[in-house]
Amino acid sequence: MSEDAFGGAGDPGSSTDDRDVSPFTVTSDGDLDTNLRPRSLTDFIGQPRVCEQLELVLAGARGRGGTPDHILLSGPPGLGKTSLAMIIAGEMGAAIRVTSGPALERAGDLAAMLSNLVEGDVLFIDEIHRIARPAEEMLYLAMEDYRVDVVVGKGPGATSIPLDVAPFTLVGATTRSGSLTGPLRDRFGFTAHMEFYEPSELLRVITRSAGILGVRLDHEAGAEIAGRSRGTPRIANRLLRRVRDYAEVRGDGRVTLEVARAALRVYDVDELGFDRLDRAVLGALVKGFGGGPVGVSTLAVAVGEEPATVEEVCEPFLVRAGMIARTPRGRVATAAAWHHLDLTPPAGALNASFGVRVRDDGDSLFGPEF
Repeated sequence: MSEDAFGGAGDPGSSTDDRDVSPFTVTSDGDLDTNLRPRSLTDFIGQPRVCEQLELVLAGARGRGGTPDHILLSGPPGLGKTSLAMIIAGEMGAAIRVTSGPALERAGDLAAMLSNLVEGDVLFIDEIHRIARPAEEMLYLAMEDYRVDVVVGKGPGATSIPLDVAPFTLVGATTRSGSLTGPLRDRFGFTAHMEFYEPSELLRVITRSAGILGVRLDHEAGAEIAGRSRGTPRIANRLLRRVRDYAEVRGDGRVTLEVARAALRVYDVDELGFDRLDRAVLGALVKGFGGGPVGVSTLAVAVGEEPATVEEVCEPFLVRAGMIARTPRGRVATAAAWHHLDLTPPAGALNASFGVRVRDDGDSLFGPEF
């Protein structure tokens, strides 16, 4: 898949990240992921609430013989947004035109694409929050009235030519829904937010992918890979392929629990799904700065990475895993981070369960922003 484990492009504006545990698409994904995409909502694993809602939207449109409302899919990279866009087109028996927000730099780029749509087509715009403002403003009219105004010429002689657009369904995908402008967000008839997957759901994803790829996978090995996949199907599929390589080169091709653990050890993916960079950030924060607080720029220098890489690539998962807390004064390591590095946390270490640092007398050292 290219936008997620089931497809997708991730955020083109994010820092380059070719790690095995990256939720973004990397060069090696593409063609292999395409073969793993589910073809229908019944084949799509996980996101049960979103699938139920989408099924109602699409079934209602089919019953009326019209096109579905415009659909916005939001959520972290690697969870299945592009695959759902493909499924929407498939369920409606329509063609899909695929582009991305950064590719639509001028209104003319969008006008050319819209004018070529056939009635019922699905237009998928990945990372729609990065669309250029002139193209976005043209999209407003197309979404509401199925019409675009093309300006020909410049200055006093400029002329606006209205062009009709065939009724279509816009499917937008974004990893940063907060970056969407209000007028654009309000024009979507249905918005779905994708959630991270549970290990049991990832195990089903991995089992399905193993069947498609012809990998002999033991149940325990699949569960081990699922537990280290950071709740993201794309990462699960990528790790499955790396474990398959290890099994074929250094074993008999069968992926057992021992083989899976050995392979993931070679690729520096530990029991919680952390890799070398994640552990470097934790190590610098705990050992180099006594657990913090420390600014992200200083932390990035300590691990030899760009601040954007630490903030956008490593930090979200470390925060979600309860290892790091973001505070007004900087990043702080929780007691769980100390334990994960086999170190004893100092007195008053941040309690990840409650999100506050507790003194011996039981009072919080920080306010609610912690």
